[in-house]
Amino acid sequence: MSAFRVARRYAEAAIELAEDQKQGERLAGDLELIQKAMRESLELQSFLKNPVISKGKKRAVLDALFKSKVGTLAFDFLNLLVEKGREDVLDGILVEYFKMRDDQLGIMTLELRAAVDLSIDQQKTIAKRFEEMTRKKIRVVFSVDKRLKGGFVARVGDTVYDGSVSRQLELLRSRFAEGAGRN
Repeated sequence: MSAFRVARRYAEAAIELAEDQKQGERLAGDLELIQKAMRESLELQSFLKNPVISKGKKRAVLDALFKSKVGTLAFDFLNLLVEKGREDVLDGILVEYFKMRDDQLGIMTLELRAAVDLSIDQQKTIAKRFEEMTRKKIRVVFSVDKRLKGGFVARVGDTVYDGSVSRQLELLRSRFAEGAGRN
């Protein structure tokens, strides 16, 4: 079975279990903490993916890292993954979990890159426009991209909105070229 299908099945199971136990918010918060730890530590990722390391050693490390920081449901979920030998796809499970949860809650992620740091009010204004367009709640993930000359580039799902100065100049150039070709 492909890693994607495995990740999707475990993510679905986690969502269903959390709903049954009415712990959706708690599990989401705990899994967010685990995902953050995974992103910040390449060593943790390598450790979990290493098939030579015993299940007992992996459980001990996860116990030391997370037992006091996450709820029982999230901790039991981690132990289940180790027991089933699926800890190597934990990062994929977490990605799928949050995608599925966002779909359930009607949330889309807006990846917003701008040439300069945008204020919170500017980010909220842009998010509000995209909420009106998509009719969904928008979560903004903002970053500064020094390669942009000005303006911003936004991505929602598979759609990219390019409001950068470079793109606007490119459009202007093509309009002038079309106008010059008509004479």
